[in-house]
Amino acid sequence: MTDIFLANIAGAGLSLLFSYVPGFRDRFQGFSGDGKRLVMLGLLALAALVIYGLGCLGYYQGITCDQAGIQKMLTIFFAALVTNQSTFALSPNGSPK
Repeated sequence: MTDIFLANIAGAGLSLLFSYVPGFRDRFQGFSGDGKRLVMLGLLALAALVIYGLGCLGYYQGITCDQAGIQKMLTIFFAALVTNQSTFALSPNGSPK
């Protein structure tokens, strides 16, 4: 599997987690539409920074600690972000009935 494919799965999974899992969904409903998007953006950015940090520390071999590694991480981050926001737009965002 490629890194982009895994990022897409992670992005969609995060969105579906906040749309369908009761504990997460209930807390997430308190945010406005823009707030929800910013929370998703922040979580994906945090995950990207952690993965890059693990690559720099030598715990993850998929990312190198140089300019090429930063470019790869940004590409993966934006792929996850696009999938996340697309899934968010298509998934139910209202309160459960």
